[in-house]
Amino acid sequence: MTTRGWRWLLVVVVVAAGMFSAWLLFVTVPDLYEDNQDTEATVPREAPTELARLTTATLFYVSDDGERLMGVERNVVEGDAPVEQARHVLEAQFLGVEPPLTSTIPEGTLVRAVYLTDRGDAFVNLSREISSKHSGGSLSELLTVYTIVNAVTVNVPSIRAVQILIEGREVDTLAGHVDLRRPITPRAGWVDLASPEVGDITVP
Repeated sequence: MTTRGWRWLLVVVVVAAGMFSAWLLFVTVPDLYEDNQDTEATVPREAPTELARLTTATLFYVSDDGERLMGVERNVVEGDAPVEQARHVLEAQFLGVEPPLTSTIPEGTLVRAVYLTDRGDAFVNLSREISSKHSGGSLSELLTVYTIVNAVTVNVPSIRAVQILIEGREVDTLAGHVDLRRPITPRAGWVDLASPEVGDITVP
């Protein structure tokens, strides 16, 4: 073959190689890309949240005559230790209620912490709303204090008395009437026990 023939052959080979490369670039590669785009990642599902254990507790609300407390049975979250159970009971006690029940706890009051001594005295640390939003009056203050004291001592037998703290500090009173400078023991005379229908109260 002449030199001229070899040159033409080389040109043909180069052109063919170029066309093949172009075909790979514009046909095969997009197909591969689209296939990869269609691939879905599998995200493992989270394990289902374990349901909280419930136990029956007696919560306290204003009686029909407005002068005493009425014990009402409710289902509350069950704690593994007395101090934990006391907190669950109080958090349930502080939830809002619908008529005909009336709560003695000012709206917005939160349980900051609960501490328990070896003697069975519980220190309940509450947010400032327990005092700043209280309606006042000696009877109303008594009912509020004994709602807290009875809710803890009735439902946690190992606790004998309760002292109320506000924002981590000891206080003289909530609204000027009931001495809060020492732990307070329950008084059955303030309670009119009744047991309406049992309901569930779940606190996160």
